[in-house]
Amino acid sequence: MTRPTAVGPPAYTETLPCKPETARRARLLVAAALNTWGMGELADAGTLIVSELVGNAVRHTPCRLVRVSVRRVTNDLVRIGVTDRSPALPKMDLVAGGDETGRGLMMVDALSHRWGYDEMRWGKTVWAELAVPPC
Repeated sequence: MTRPTAVGPPAYTETLPCKPETARRARLLVAAALNTWGMGELADAGTLIVSELVGNAVRHTPCRLVRVSVRRVTNDLVRIGVTDRSPALPKMDLVAGGDETGRGLMMVDALSHRWGYDEMRWGKTVWAELAVPPC
């Protein structure tokens, strides 16, 4: 009798309604994954990043659902992604000091090791990577 073996890196994913309150569930998913993997020091940045990515999908796309994923790429690198069905690509806008919105991707850029997006025929995934700081 054979035993199943893991293929690919550990990951968590959940499909959720495209609503503002989804950000809370997404934060819980990311925090749980990071703590499970012993990467709790990344939880503050990770939960803020996923909140911004979910918020952008809710505000800027006509989506009904989003898929939130957090994947351990290597022992010291995690990728957080939000997938929606909109072809509209994210862009980082310059904002004026008094503007109340428009800073989400700037925060993602500041908090992450790197970020980007993967286009698909039916939508996109916007992702950000977090690296465990060297000891």
